[in-house]
Amino acid sequence: MTTPPIAAIVLAAGKGTRMQSDLHKVLHPIAGQPMLFHLLDSLDAAGAAQSVVVVGAGADQVEDAVRPRGVRTALQAEQLGTAHAALQARSALADFDGVAIVCFGDTPFLKAGTIAAMVDRLVAADTPRIVMLGFRPDDAKTYGRIIADADGHIARMVEFKDATNEERAINLCNSGVTAVRATDLWPLLDRVGNANAAGEYYLPDIVMLALADGDTAIVVETEADEVIGINSRAELAYAEARWQVSARTAAMAAGVSMVAPETVWLAHDTALGRDVTIEPSVMFGPGVRVANGATIRAFSHLEGASVGEGCEVGPYARLRPGAVLERGAKVGNFVEMKKAVLGEGAKANHLTYLGDAEVGAGANIGAGTITCNYDGFFKYRTNIGAGAFIGSNTALVAPVTIGDGAIVGAGSVVTRDVAPDALALARGEQQTRERWAARFRATMKARKATK
Repeated sequence: MTTPPIAAIVLAAGKGTRMQSDLHKVLHPIAGQPMLFHLLDSLDAAGAAQSVVVVGAGADQVEDAVRPRGVRTALQAEQLGTAHAALQARSALADFDGVAIVCFGDTPFLKAGTIAAMVDRLVAADTPRIVMLGFRPDDAKTYGRIIADADGHIARMVEFKDATNEERAINLCNSGVTAVRATDLWPLLDRVGNANAAGEYYLPDIVMLALADGDTAIVVETEADEVIGINSRAELAYAEARWQVSARTAAMAAGVSMVAPETVWLAHDTALGRDVTIEPSVMFGPGVRVANGATIRAFSHLEGASVGEGCEVGPYARLRPGAVLERGAKVGNFVEMKKAVLGEGAKANHLTYLGDAEVGAGANIGAGTITCNYDGFFKYRTNIGAGAFIGSNTALVAPVTIGDGAIVGAGSVVTRDVAPDALALARGEQQTRERWAARFRATMKARKATK
């Protein structure tokens, strides 16, 4: 059996008013990525040669979001129903000859394997004209119903508003995800009417048209959570929680230890090596890579960072985009890094900011050290050599270079380069006035007594 080309029609023209947001519904993030992108990733994985997103309300937001991915859009100027929406993709797919997958931008968890199963069923020997994706939720609510036999042959599909009480009692629901040959799709959509309770052109009506033509339509079932639609903030939170549980489970199965899994938040692209240990309340933003044997301690926040083998991060550390810890490096509590490299075995154990910096192997960064990398207009780099020792409460005013093996005394403000193996001191000379403190206290107590 040869798999035909696949194209996707993603419906995302609705206003999403229940989300109560200025951001388009399908652009709300799950695991740090717009929900629409989760779906597009699955479609790509399933082999979709092209995808067309049908837009309407908030079209400019969606168009701007998908353009860098090379995804085209089609405008549904009036929201007249799902069949009408799918029809708007016809010109974009005018030359396409293969299987069209019609799906919804607010159902981000549709799996590539499910899409492939639908396509395989469509091109099976009995050649059904349409394949629908069904599910059986605990609460069927107002979903459209599918009436089918035990072999999945559909006898009838009905929207909830138009269903009888007997039909509403059926728990096989329509997800809306549809597989149909493009050569069949457009003629069927042209024939869909709107003689129903809502006066809309419904996509599932193409099934009834196909049945009336003497063809067959098949339902393929999947789990309810795979096709959940996200229409509100509460549903978004549920979807995020569901994704996180699945991602944590997969990470632990691959050899990651989580002390309190329910408190660890992963991003869609978090990559964790074997024997990584993650303590409670750790947040991973997008773009984080953690190598084998690293430890991420409690209450740390990582985004766009690379943590090398055997490194230690935190507790209470923040790694921002561009932070790189090479093998065996360590950042401790209340350390922040941004566009900075901490070389192999180097340490910044507490209360430090490293921005736009390169720290050599084995260097030690004392508590309270900061790289002063911004003058209000431009950013500048700090380079700290291998084996250098930076004393506590030091300010390194970039651009500046500290040579290999150099030592900077505590409390220094360094504005000029320091040669390798040199000692740099840049602080005021200490003065001591004997008995001054005792005389000061006596004077102040006497003054207070007279008031």
